[in-house]
Amino acid sequence: MAISSIGPTLVLGGARSGKSAFAEELIETLGLPMHYLATGRAFDEEMRERIALHRAARQGKGWTTHEEPLDLVGLLGRIDEPGRAVLVDCLTLWVTNLMMEERDVAAEFAALASFLSEARSRLVFVSNEVGLGIVPENRMARDFRDHAGRLHQIVAAKSAEVYFVAAGLPLKIKG
Repeated sequence: MAISSIGPTLVLGGARSGKSAFAEELIETLGLPMHYLATGRAFDEEMRERIALHRAARQGKGWTTHEEPLDLVGLLGRIDEPGRAVLVDCLTLWVTNLMMEERDVAAEFAALASFLSEARSRLVFVSNEVGLGIVPENRMARDFRDHAGRLHQIVAAKSAEVYFVAAGLPLKIKG
């Protein structure tokens, strides 16, 4: 499966759905220099192990890895150039980081939307679809779900293609 040459691609799915592997495969088929922008932070041992597994899976495949938990738009701007493919994994971890640092989420989303209109790289974004379950019981979790939903709408509107991945099976829902 190949991605469009025009505009970003958004890959959504639940936890352990296969969305990251699918997104990596999309990028690897392009034959372009590959950049992996990781937004996760290791707050505990389990997350450190997850990050290590992700790094190991890309080892020797030609990826240049950038780790940036907060300044997503700034880093994208610094590495953006024609003939380059960039995978951002993942937007929901970025939202978590922004919320934990009490950043202006709406302003960060607006900056990303503005960048997407001008981006020159082939961009693929991975994110967890969190709006399909029950309403969370606490305010922070509801705010997170709402922020993620708004961000997905922004990125999907700017994307040429959107996929939903479940059980390792991608379903193209836009493009």
